[in-house]
Amino acid sequence: MDDKNISQAVIARLPRYYRYLGDLKDNGIERISSQDLSKLMKVTASQIRQDFNNFGGFGQQGYGYNVEYLYNEIAKILGLNEKHNLVIVGAGNLGQALANYMNFERRGFLIKGIFDNNPALCGKDVRGISVQHVDKLEEFIKKNDVDIAVLTIPKEGAVKTAEILAKCGVKAIWNFAHVDLNVPDNIVVENVHLSDSLMKLSYGIVNKKQ
Repeated sequence: MDDKNISQAVIARLPRYYRYLGDLKDNGIERISSQDLSKLMKVTASQIRQDFNNFGGFGQQGYGYNVEYLYNEIAKILGLNEKHNLVIVGAGNLGQALANYMNFERRGFLIKGIFDNNPALCGKDVRGISVQHVDKLEEFIKKNDVDIAVLTIPKEGAVKTAEILAKCGVKAIWNFAHVDLNVPDNIVVENVHLSDSLMKLSYGIVNKKQ
């Protein structure tokens, strides 16, 4: 499988498949057809089959999909069969909220450190992790095999921090700062601009009135 030939739209749908299959597995469902899965997820059965065919199909005609097998295979595709160490840079309200979200750990994302440049926050305990000053970030990343950095800081400091993270060997950045980052191509960046989502909602409201 050459993942370069798989569209980002397909990749973006995989976490949703994984979530629904996890719920089915937890409810004791052993197999499901593409038709039943389409009704559950409100997407077409042909879309589901096309998406899964990118990775080899997984289903059997007349049987459907083995829920646990498909769940585990999608986990492998998403890299969830491995553990990923991450740090949060920015210990404000958003950073602390993310640190307290326990579902990350169940998915294999392990929060190893939290950093901030505010002396008033340094030493604060967040779910058993003591906030450290950002000056210690480089050394910490190098010693703790950190894969992912979460940026929850103002945009003014995000670009410089991203450069430091890239230099330290971080493989991916989850960017909540409202700015585009300039990092090497080998670093994966996922931007989450919260206000953008609100603007999409606003558009939906306005256009439903018309």
